[in-house]
Amino acid sequence: MNKYIAVIPTYDNFHTIQTVVDDVLSYGHNIIVVDDGSSTPLQQILKPNENLTILRHEHNQGKGAAIITGAKKAKELGYSHIITLDGDGQHLASEIEKLIAMCPKDEIVIGARNFNISNIPNGSKFGRWFSNFWACWDTGYEITDSLSGFRIYPVSILDLPIKTKKFDWEMEVIVRHADSGKNIIETSIECYYPQAENRVSHFKKFEDTASIVWVHIQILPFKWIKTIFNIQKNKK
Repeated sequence: MNKYIAVIPTYDNFHTIQTVVDDVLSYGHNIIVVDDGSSTPLQQILKPNENLTILRHEHNQGKGAAIITGAKKAKELGYSHIITLDGDGQHLASEIEKLIAMCPKDEIVIGARNFNISNIPNGSKFGRWFSNFWACWDTGYEITDSLSGFRIYPVSILDLPIKTKKFDWEMEVIVRHADSGKNIIETSIECYYPQAENRVSHFKKFEDTASIVWVHIQILPFKWIKTIFNIQKNKK
């Protein structure tokens, strides 16, 4: 039977992290918050709670590294899956059950955000389209929100040969997971997207986008070899 715990990687989200934690706790989920080197340790900010575990990287390592730290702790505590939410308040704990309902075994479940709402800049919409194109190509799945950080991961992702640590990790993990023969599922979710002046994002548009593209560039030759092998195999 699957057992879930929320993992929230966060870095300097001081104005929103307590609200996010309270939201998740209100729906009865235990939480691991991974403080990825925030300028003020979250241990000094978050209210203590018996269902909350706080881990800390002394130096900022990247979102992927923070999720891995959370997944290792979850496995140590006996959980089979982690539910990842961002610390900026975009993801709603009320939507968690939608993801859980789509995860009977060891799938990665992606919460595909509804982008038909106000406050979403055109640059974000283009970035999602561009990322989705490559994600579909590399995984073989129809993925409409490859940049969503609201996901369920089985702790088996710890066995995947992933080399990235930052935002590009979220792309590499779905590609490696698909290559291992396991499923990727999406379900539509609602989200909160604040006004630009209230939005906190550590995503560097050029640097992090280039890193995500580099993930695909490295994997592409292996995809071609695999495709050619399968064509030759089918001819026999």
